[in-house]
Amino acid sequence: MLWKGRRESSNVEDRRGISGGKIAAGGGIVAIILVLANLFLGDGNVDLNQITSQLQGTEQTQLTPEEQALEDERAGFVKVVLADTEDVWKKIFAENGSTYSEPTLVLFRDQTESACGSASSAIGPFYCPGDNKLYIDLSFAEELKSRFGASGDFALAYVVAHEVGHHVQNLLGTSEKVARLRNQLSETEYNKYSVKLELQADFYAGVWAHYDQKMKNVLAEGDIEEALNAAKAVGDDNIQKQATGVVRPDAFTHGTSAQRMYWFKKGFETGDIKQGDTFNNN
Repeated sequence: MLWKGRRESSNVEDRRGISGGKIAAGGGIVAIILVLANLFLGDGNVDLNQITSQLQGTEQTQLTPEEQALEDERAGFVKVVLADTEDVWKKIFAENGSTYSEPTLVLFRDQTESACGSASSAIGPFYCPGDNKLYIDLSFAEELKSRFGASGDFALAYVVAHEVGHHVQNLLGTSEKVARLRNQLSETEYNKYSVKLELQADFYAGVWAHYDQKMKNVLAEGDIEEALNAAKAVGDDNIQKQATGVVRPDAFTHGTSAQRMYWFKKGFETGDIKQGDTFNNN
């Protein structure tokens, strides 16, 4: 992605270097499974306290000068991506007679606090509707590459765009409607709606990429393939297989690799938010 020298968003809260405190000790294999189940692109409705309370507490990671330089470069990159999402969604909302309210991106290292509870880097990037903020530990870029084999800067752009997609859902009232179902349905039935919510966020990420290219001509060769590879890597079936060796469709919360790739690609190819009704698409 062509990003250097372009506008960075000012809606960024940089908490790197600020200790978030220890997460309560405990966990073991149960915590690992919980983390893997919620590792990537959370729906903002997960109880972060429930998950992070089961993780072993650690002191904040100390970076070498080289690691710090790489992290700072990634910080600059995600700020540009966030700025691009602001421009794109402002345009889309305006075309539909509405006003886009910009979210804030929180950069943290290891642990921090959110309106959704205590957050650990172990659970991956997430959006919290309680404070309209996206949270990301930039070390997740290494996690994408080393654990999931999803490398390239646009894999990280996809992550940010997906979380912004959850913000769009929050603004449109979709997230609240799904959240209300949590106490009305069994876990298995609710998971189906969670999957639909996540797939729509993937679709919105694709719509963003469509408009970003149309408006700014910023995509480089291979960028979309990087995003699709990331979507494939973090499908529920792939994550479950890595975690336990067993795939349980009734426990899916984000969608299969094939589904995630399909909806991102559909968003990118159409650029039409009206085609992203994952809730009425079988």
